[in-house]
Amino acid sequence: CTYLCASDAHGTPIMLKARDLGIAPEALVERFQREHLRDFNRFQIEFDNYHTTHSAENHELVDGIFAKLVAADLVEWREIEQAYDVEAKMFLPDRFIRGDCPVCGAADQYGDSCEICGATYSPADLKNPRSVVSGTTPVKRASRHLFFRLGRFERSLREWMATAGRLDSSIARKLEEWFAAGLRDWDISRDAPYFGFESPDAPGKYFYVWLDAPVGYFASFQNLCERIGLDYQEFLKADTNTEMIHFIGKDILYFHALFWPAMLQFAGLRTPTKVNAHGFLTVDGAKMSKSRGTFITAESFIQQGLNPEWLRYYFAAKLNSTMEDLDLSFSDFTARVNSDLVGKYINIASRSAGFLVKNFEGRVLDSAMQHPLLADIRAQAAAIAAHYDEREYGKAIREVMACADKVNAYVDQEKPWELAKNPDKQAELQTACSICLEAFRLLTLYLKPVLPVLAGNAENILGVAPMTWADVNTPLSSATPVQAFKHLMQRVDQKQIDALIDANKQSLAPTSASPVKTDAKKSATSVASTASGEYISIDDFTKIDLRIGLVKECKAVEGSTKLLQLTVDLGEEKPRNIFSGIAAHYQAEQLTGQYVVVVANLAPRKMKFGLSEGMVLCAASDDDTALSTLTALGKLTPGMKIS
Repeated sequence: CTYLCASDAHGTPIMLKARDLGIAPEALVERFQREHLRDFNRFQIEFDNYHTTHSAENHELVDGIFAKLVAADLVEWREIEQAYDVEAKMFLPDRFIRGDCPVCGAADQYGDSCEICGATYSPADLKNPRSVVSGTTPVKRASRHLFFRLGRFERSLREWMATAGRLDSSIARKLEEWFAAGLRDWDISRDAPYFGFESPDAPGKYFYVWLDAPVGYFASFQNLCERIGLDYQEFLKADTNTEMIHFIGKDILYFHALFWPAMLQFAGLRTPTKVNAHGFLTVDGAKMSKSRGTFITAESFIQQGLNPEWLRYYFAAKLNSTMEDLDLSFSDFTARVNSDLVGKYINIASRSAGFLVKNFEGRVLDSAMQHPLLADIRAQAAAIAAHYDEREYGKAIREVMACADKVNAYVDQEKPWELAKNPDKQAELQTACSICLEAFRLLTLYLKPVLPVLAGNAENILGVAPMTWADVNTPLSSATPVQAFKHLMQRVDQKQIDALIDANKQSLAPTSASPVKTDAKKSATSVASTASGEYISIDDFTKIDLRIGLVKECKAVEGSTKLLQLTVDLGEEKPRNIFSGIAAHYQAEQLTGQYVVVVANLAPRKMKFGLSEGMVLCAASDDDTALSTLTALGKLTPGMKIS
C-alpha cells in the first residue's frame, strides 16, 4: 500500500492570501506544505510521498490530459457572464461570492452550494450576493471560458459507478440527485489574476484548480516512482490491476465522482477503484471551516499539551463509512479517553504486570494462554479487521472496548491484589495476571492501527517485537519476561481543554448571520416552536440520532429504587445496555418486548451499576407524576432512524 497526497496549491484564496502577506504565492505554498507536514507528523500520519500540486510533474500531466480532451472534441469555448468585483478589479470564483441560498433562503452561503440544505447552483442564482474580497455587490461582465462537456458522460459515469464496491450507497444516492438535475458542462478556466497553470492554448486563461488538483495524485505518485525506480507508466494504464482508492470530504464529491472519472476515462487513463467520502468535522456543533474562521488548529492542540492519540482514538470511535458529520464534543472527548483508554484498556496492564514482575520474574504461565476468555477475544480478530477494512472504525472500537469490559470483569472477579496477599494463592495469582496481560496484548494489537505510539510503548512492556495482525495467535511466552509497568497515558485534564478553547476563542466565537428569509412550506431551515417559546435550528435537531429500539430484556437494578436496566436491540451487532430512571412508573416485565425510542448517539455514561449506552425517551406530565415511554405506530424494525 502506497499512501500519497499533495499540498493543494492553486486558486484565488492562495493568491489573495499571498498578496495580503506581501509574498509570492509559491512562497506561501511552500510554507503551508511545511506546516502541513509538521502537523501530519505530530499526529502520526505518514505519507510515502507528500508532494505539491504546483509541481513540474503536475503541470506536464495537466497539459497532457487537457490536450487529449481537446483532441476528442470534449472542450469548447463559450462566452459567459460572470460576477466581477469592480473595486478589487477581478472576476470572482464561486466561493468568493456569498449570499442567500436560492433554494432554502439560508443566509451567508457560498456561491456554488448551500451548507444548510445541500443544494448546488450557480453564483448567478444567489440572492443578495456580495464579494468576499471587498464586500461590494458584484456586477456581471462577459468573458470567454473553456468548458468540459460533462453532459456527454452520464451513461459512462453511470456504468462506472455501478461497479460493485466502487461507491458507498450514500454517495451513489447523492450522484443520482445530480443526474436527476442534469449534468452541466464544466467551466474549467479562470481569468487572470489567478494562481495556477496557464492554459497552453489560451494565454491569460488559467486552469481551474479542480482540474489540476486531482491530477496531483498522479503527479505525487510519479514523483515517488522517479525517486525509488518504479515504472510509473504501468500505473497510468486503464487496465492496470493496481487499486487506486480516494479518501475525501463530502464537499468535494462532485469533483471526485463526476468530473475526475469523466476526465480520466476520455483521456485513456485508469479511473479510481473506489471513492470514500467523510462528512464535515464540527466542534461542539459548529462546522469546522477555514474560510469562516471556525476551527481549531492541529498546532494549538499540540501546544496545549494534548496527546495526539487522544484525538486519533476519539475520531476512530465516532467514524463510520457514511458521509455523516463528526462532532468533536469536548465533554464526550474527555469521557471517552479517560474511561476507555485509561480506565479500561491501560488499567488491565497496570493491575497485573507489577505482580508478575515482583512475584514471578515477569514470566507468564504458558498453560494460561488457552483460557476461554482469551479464546473469546482472539475470536473477535476477524470481525474487528473487517470493520477496519470497511471503514466502520466506530464498530471496531466498540468491539475492542467490549472485549476490554470482559477482561475488567475478569480482573474484578479474580482480584489479583487479594491473591497477592495469600501465600497459598500464588499459582492462581500467576494464572490471573498471565491471562490479563495476554488479553492486554490482544487489545493492543486491535488498537494499533489507531494508536501506533501507545501500542509501541505497550509492546516494550510486554517484551514483544512490533506486532502485525498475524500475531493474534502468537501469545506471550514464559521464555520472554514482561517488563515493569510504565505509565502509558495520562488522563485528559479539563484545564487542558479550557486552555485549548481559550487559545482558539476567536475562531470558536459564534458568528452573526443575517436573518433567514424562507417560505415555511419549502424551507429546509424552518424552525419549530417549543411550548416555552424557544427555538432550535434544523442543525440542532439533526445532531440527535433517534432510533427505534426493541427491548429484549428489562430488569430491576439491585440497590436502586429509580433505575431499570434495559437490553435494547437497535439493529446493531450487539444489543445495548441502557439504565433508565423509570422504575416508579413501570414494572420490568411491562417493557420486555416493547418498542421504544432511543437517543443512539448519546455518549456512554459510566454509572455505579454499569455502563449506560443510550437514553430511552419518555413523555412526562409537568409535575412528573405521569410518565410514558415513546413508541410509534406502523411496522417497526430495530434500528429504524427517526427523522
